[in-house]
This record gives sequence, structure tokens and C-alpha cells, in this order.
Amino acid sequence: MAKANAKFMAPLTPSAELAAVVGATPLPRTEIVKKMWEYIKKNGLQDQKNKRMINSDAKLAAIFEGEKQISMFDMSKYISKNVK
Repeated sequence: MAKANAKFMAPLTPSAELAAVVGATPLPRTEIVKKMWEYIKKNGLQDQKNKRMINSDAKLAAIFEGEKQISMFDMSKYISKNVK
């Protein structure tokens, strides 16, 4: 079995905008993405016609730099800008 990449699993501190969605506790990137998807699904923000698109509400717009809709493939780019 391959050894887990310690850098990949290192806890990251979310920005204030990201903390509004995932909480302020430092988390590994995998957990941040998981919590983002939980929030998106709980609030019905996945586009109904194109499931690869995410519609922004006020909290997500703060993370997604004001974009009204982003591709799920772009989500990691915005997460990277909102963690330390």
C-alpha cells in the first residue's frame, strides 16, 4: 500500500469566507472539498441541468470571487486561494 502524502493531508486554515461554509478549524484539503460538497448538496446549489456546474449563493460567491456559477473542476482553484 502506498504511503499517504503528508503534505496533501496537512491541515489548512480556511479564510473567513471559506470558514463560513466549512468551519474555522484547520482541515486537510480532502475534508475541505468534502464539506464544500455537503454544503452544495444540502442547499441545492448543483445546477439541475448540468450537474458539473455549481450555482453560488452569498457564501459561495465570496469564495468564488463573485462568480454566479462555476464548474466543479474550478472549485479546487478557488479553495487554494482561500486556505493558508
